[in-house]
Amino acid sequence: MRNKILLGIGALFVVLVGVYSRDLIGLYYLVDTFLTTTKAYEREVGTWPQIVDGCNGCHGAQGSSQHQRYPSLAGQPTAYVTAQLHGFANGKRLYPTMGPLAMTLNEDEIKHVADYYARQLPVENRWFVPDPSLRERGQKLVAAGACVACHGENLMGQVTFPRLAGQGVEYLQAQLDAFAEGRRVDPSGSMNTIAAALSSDDRKALSHYLAAFAKPAK
Repeated sequence: MRNKILLGIGALFVVLVGVYSRDLIGLYYLVDTFLTTTKAYEREVGTWPQIVDGCNGCHGAQGSSQHQRYPSLAGQPTAYVTAQLHGFANGKRLYPTMGPLAMTLNEDEIKHVADYYARQLPVENRWFVPDPSLRERGQKLVAAGACVACHGENLMGQVTFPRLAGQGVEYLQAQLDAFAEGRRVDPSGSMNTIAAALSSDDRKALSHYLAAFAKPAK
């Protein structure tokens, strides 16, 4: 009797595997993906949850924004992100959501956020197609303005100067307009002077060029 029961259970198991094999395989891959992703997260970021998790909604996963209005933080220099968070916290730089968020961070948390995004690999702005004439005009303006002197080779940023390459076009134009109108202040005064000397069309052209700019392949 016992052997018959065991044989029956074995037969039932075989039938269930045959019927639900695809679902079981799918479940296996789901669990495997979850475990792999979790290990990668903990290796790169730390145990869940982390401060940077709250940044994903606007700035995208790993700091690569998919929205033209919000900046990508991936690859931004540590010193730049640190300075901007301090600026938001003390009211020298204004934005409705960033001010209150920055004020909640202590120095260790600011360092953690800045270091994390500096380690992330920047990606191209694949979600934007520039106007060809504006892009060409913007390229000439960048060359004439020697932007690489401050923003580094390939406009990827350095020290306290931000990465411009591949940022959202709406974000870029909004910042240039803010500098030109004095609503955002560069401590050195350089960006305010440069932006104020540009026409509205020039600032638009610069935005189109920079948003579509990608680091040349080696």
